[in-house]
Order: sequence, then structure tokens, then C-alpha cells
Amino acid sequence: MERTWFGLSPVVGSVDDVKMSEFKQAIADEFGAGYGRVLAADLVLGDVGSRTANQAISDGVPPREVWLALCRATDVPRERWYGVGTPPPRA
Repeated sequence: MERTWFGLSPVVGSVDDVKMSEFKQAIADEFGAGYGRVLAADLVLGDVGSRTANQAISDGVPPREVWLALCRATDVPRERWYGVGTPPPRA
């Protein structure tokens, strides 16, 4: 089974919005479930209108956009923006 991340196929590179389940898994994989929940609830992200991840998603910001804002704000290395252990899609 081919693993996709944020709607990006590692082979094709098409872009769709990430599903909430993928968003939650990405947070758990990168930060751990407990700390990830704290970040989503408490860290204010300027890239999504100075809201927390939870607030931004509740306000309709696509989860993919929120995930990328969270990655930038917490200095997640770019190679892990598509998921821990998942290579970025080919151009």
C-alpha cells in the first residue's frame, strides 16, 4: 500500500488537503501524542492568523496549512514536513 502524506503521493506529488486523521498522526509522530496535543492547543501560530492549531482548524483553515505552520514555528526540519520517515514527493 502506497503511503500518502497530506494528500501528497511520494511518486506523483499531487496536492490535496490533509485529513484530520493524518494531521493528528503527524503531530503524534513528530512530537509525541501528549506534547503534540499541548502544542496544538497552546502554541499560537502567526502563519494562520495568530491562532492555535486547534483554533485555526476550528475556524476552517485546512489542516495541511496548519501542519506546515506548526512545522515552521517549531523548526521541524523540512525533510520531515511530509511525515516522519517519509521522503518528500518528487518534483
